[in-house]
Amino acid sequence: MSQELLTATTAAVRHAGARLLERYSPEARQPGLPGLLSALRDNDTAVVGALRPALAGIHPGAEWLNDEHGSGPLATGEWWLVDPVGGNVNAVHGMTDWNIGVSLVRDGRPVLAVIYFPLSGEMFTAVDGGGAFLDGVRLRVSAKDSLEGALAGTGQAQPGRELAERLGASFTAMTKSALYVRISVPVSHQLAQVAAGRMDLHWQFDHVRSHVAGVLLVQEAGGMVTDLDGKPWELASENYLAAAPGVHAAALDVLRSVSTVDQHGPGIG
Repeated sequence: MSQELLTATTAAVRHAGARLLERYSPEARQPGLPGLLSALRDNDTAVVGALRPALAGIHPGAEWLNDEHGSGPLATGEWWLVDPVGGNVNAVHGMTDWNIGVSLVRDGRPVLAVIYFPLSGEMFTAVDGGGAFLDGVRLRVSAKDSLEGALAGTGQAQPGRELAERLGASFTAMTKSALYVRISVPVSHQLAQVAAGRMDLHWQFDHVRSHVAGVLLVQEAGGMVTDLDGKPWELASENYLAAAPGVHAAALDVLRSVSTVDQHGPGIG
């Protein structure tokens, strides 16, 4: 993956971020669902309108996909996977945790990732085999070797009762083992923090393809990313744990214990 492609992609993402900043206000308050949904769509449209022609010009052979809740495998070839506004619901309420995420996937494998936080100006980048960086400074995941000092996190990519129940059970279980656990969006924000060593682990029961930029960041920063059976992460994995190597196994044990209860129900007697 060429440095020229990464440079051009980050420039395009930065430009899209500038357009979104023009729409953003810390004073934004949504009075109801119709206005909220309209603001979400308008933000997405502004970013896609800037990014799609730019990325097509940078790498015209790649297909385009900005279905932020899409999951499963992709056809062979190259794809731009775009999450126009990660944490859009935060942005339209005047909060600060939101970003723009772009990844390039080749034959089911992420090869380039950019996550940009326009408010802070932080630009996270990664290239397959080339490391992960924050504003040009190489990233490494944390050196934690125990959950008792770990900062952990999860989030809910899509609503649903069953998922919410699993999320609640896993939060309770992880809270008993880790120092601190947060539930928040965007997921890509947490993955970037894991890559930077600011957080130690992040898990998802509901993996969607738009998370792929953050997954590549963690991998290239030296983190471990597997599904919740401990198998290597793939684009079509249904779930995942991204963690510093020193806490991955312990975190996986915690999450497996929750999955066992979910499948078999509580014990009797």
